[in-house]
Amino acid sequence: MSASQSSSAQSARQALADRLRDIRLDAGLSARALATAAGWHEAKTSKIEHGKQQPSEADLRTWCAVCSASELLPELIAELRSVDSMWLDWRRAERTGLHHLNASVRDLYERTRQYRSYCQTMVPGLLQTADYTTAVLTSIRDRRRVTIDDIDATVAERMDRRHILTQRGHTFAFVLEESALRYQLGGPAVLAQQLRHLLDVMMLASVSLGVIPADVDRSSRWPVEDFYIFDNVQANVELVSGFLTITHPREIAMYAETFTALSKLAVYGSSARALIKASLADLPT
Repeated sequence: MSASQSSSAQSARQALADRLRDIRLDAGLSARALATAAGWHEAKTSKIEHGKQQPSEADLRTWCAVCSASELLPELIAELRSVDSMWLDWRRAERTGLHHLNASVRDLYERTRQYRSYCQTMVPGLLQTADYTTAVLTSIRDRRRVTIDDIDATVAERMDRRHILTQRGHTFAFVLEESALRYQLGGPAVLAQQLRHLLDVMMLASVSLGVIPADVDRSSRWPVEDFYIFDNVQANVELVSGFLTITHPREIAMYAETFTALSKLAVYGSSARALIKASLADLPT
């Protein structure tokens, strides 16, 4: 588990572990007595209660049976599944391709009224062209060895999702590092088309697009992992090994504060357009 993952996922796992310990204590059982009755090593009980080993649903059934607390089982299983859903391992998620992952968040985008995103290395999905998205997804498929090729359907899903940019009642704030304007995915022609699209989409009344210049003083705020905030109810963070969903208000507030700080480093309007045009001019023809 990475440091970025640990804050939400580990705290949720520990909360479940603490609850299981309380159930054992309420039953008047020692850790050794529970382990003996469950038929497993005492060390397993200790690891579960200290959040170092996540219990399976079968473990929860055994735990509740031994502690005569079977009425708590449905609630504990629901809590376990919630912990599992907080962290989405790319290898597990992409076994059935890329399309279902993108389609599964459609409703989230539709119902969000205030969307904020920060991206360090590439243009975010809502602002991508079809060719740029194809290049991104092809890279993901090849790099992570996704065996199902459903890129065309996934690109269509993402392109259709962009209609919310022009829907009333939605606002979108994007902050990009200048490096995101220069990393090539699919070659210079694809990036050139993408940069021209950014110049167009900046004109939308619902869109705020800021670019953090490469030469800005970063003493106040360093670059961080890409993240996306949906209203004040959820933040998503993309990491190398998986996808983190944050729903704890305190942690969402931390990402919101980080977004605000990064926004203050960015330039907007004509200054942002100048950086985009400079990146465009530097591309080989």
